Amino acid sequence: MTAPKRPRIRTLEELRPLVKEGRYRLGSHAAKHAACEGFSEQDIVTAILYGRELMRYVQDERLLAIGYICPSPAVRIPLHVVLEYKKPRWVDIVTAFIPAEPHRVVSRARLAECLRHDRHMTRSSWHGPRTTPMIEYRL
Repeated sequence: MTAPKRPRIRTLEELRPLVKEGRYRLGSHAAKHAACEGFSEQDIVTAILYGRELMRYVQDERLLAIGYICPSPAVRIPLHVVLEYKKPRWVDIVTAFIPAEPHRVVSRARLAECLRHDRHMTRSSWHGPRTTPMIEYRL
């Protein structure tokens, strides 16, 4: 019997040289967000090279990084980038997006739903004080 494959743990620092060398693939989901939200592939690469790691998804061999788009010296727009590092000398840029509420802490369940790309209809609801109306997300 063979032991189950253990996922690798890699950091953003380890992935940056691969991106610098051009060993990355921009996924269609990232390209769609870039076209809709008005940022470029270069903005994504810059966010990876100069940003920081927010979360690591060890089981999926992915990580979430945050960088910034700087259209002028006085303006910084946050950009979230999800990287997948399953392939040995390669990085897949799964998605990139401008977060709607960059300073709000996102629950793990909501973030997991954001990272899913299997097009299932998922529902999540707000569980907390009833000071705000019920929020329902649909992907």
